[in-house]
Amino acid sequence: MPSGTDVLQKWFEEKGVRQVKLGGVDLDGVWRGKYVSVEKFFSACKSGMGFCDVVFGWDIADELLDNTQVTGWHTGYPDGMCRVDTSSARIIPWEPDTAAFLLDFVNPDGSPFEPSPRQLLQKVGKRAREMGFVPKFGAEYEFFIFKETPQSLKDKGYTRLTPLTPGMFGYSWLRTSLNAPLVHDIINGCRDFGVELEGFHTETGPGVFEAAVRYDTLEKIADKAVLFKTAVKEICARHGLTACFMAKVDPKLPGCSGHIHQSLWSLRSDENAFHDPDASDGMSRLMRQYIGGQISLMPELTALYWPTINSYKRSVENTWAPVTATWGRENRTTAVRVIGDSPKSMRLEYRQPGADMNAYLAMAASLAAGLWGIENEVEPPEACAGNGYASNAPPLPRSLKEAVALLKKSERAREILGEEFVDHFVRTREWEARQYERAVTNWELERYMELI
Repeated sequence: MPSGTDVLQKWFEEKGVRQVKLGGVDLDGVWRGKYVSVEKFFSACKSGMGFCDVVFGWDIADELLDNTQVTGWHTGYPDGMCRVDTSSARIIPWEPDTAAFLLDFVNPDGSPFEPSPRQLLQKVGKRAREMGFVPKFGAEYEFFIFKETPQSLKDKGYTRLTPLTPGMFGYSWLRTSLNAPLVHDIINGCRDFGVELEGFHTETGPGVFEAAVRYDTLEKIADKAVLFKTAVKEICARHGLTACFMAKVDPKLPGCSGHIHQSLWSLRSDENAFHDPDASDGMSRLMRQYIGGQISLMPELTALYWPTINSYKRSVENTWAPVTATWGRENRTTAVRVIGDSPKSMRLEYRQPGADMNAYLAMAASLAAGLWGIENEVEPPEACAGNGYASNAPPLPRSLKEAVALLKKSERAREILGEEFVDHFVRTREWEARQYERAVTNWELERYMELI
């Protein structure tokens, strides 16, 4: 990607850029951004730009939080300072005269703004490099596509939606071909957007698809993972469709995962630090400790992997989502799955997150937990060789409220992620849990209205 204002100006001229889209991701993983003029963009590159810090003071529905410290009525919701990451330059393929750039939120002194997800990820990535490792990650998403628009969703009360395709048809050659114009637009559009996909196929469920975002170094793949979701939503909208990344849409169907593939590579030798040719299973001691850290911290970090009320509806026995802190080799019933046995392929798949994850937070937390395991030489429990759902491993929290309580009292989370980030994130999730506790659901109305 081009960077530096002189190079960018020439690039803008070559690409015919007429406006710029700037944005960053909030704690819910939602893109918050704006269009600016080319002149405004280059001014921001030189001196930074203001962005109302309310994006860290409201929830996913833009309702103001009543419990935050970093911003609120008590601060007057001022502009926060942002830096333009000029290395993130890309053209939006479906808006070919528009360039897009990512923003980094910073404090007045220029230091990273602790509650910002992208800054947290960069912080953990820096720690990995200081320990001598280059983290290489990949992301997989499962998601529904509906023949709906934002207006039709609202008009229908978000019920009785029409999926793009009917029936249960995982890995269907036919279904993807029948929808080739859309599928090709997603694959080619993501590629031209700098988000390369390794695979794209139908999953089990009506209108359900899965995409694998090609692995990259930590910071690059995290950007690509969060950009992938908005790319799919924007491309689908141009086809009159809606893409949905909720963890659980229908209680009768499997949930939507957001698996994260990860490995550590030596900063000096560019060798896979997870592989040991002398080990019978190919796993290095360092990989075992990395898994040990993840398993040990998994329950108390769950709120970062399952950040919504809906996240916990996916975690049900025998539905391909974990319910306990387990690991195993090539075992899809566990929370951590070890894959491969060669220097190139040795890695793990972190299977706990759902498609509703904020990729910055899920990747940062899982990496930080693994690095903590290495630093403390944590040995993992015995690998699960059979059905992970039948194991006696530590259970994962069953609700957001329970998960947030564990995170709030976790000294280890504050140690590896930072006091200010954990405090702010906990406050936002406590708010989310409180909103749900006050809600009256369709389930309650259907069950009790007539008969109680």
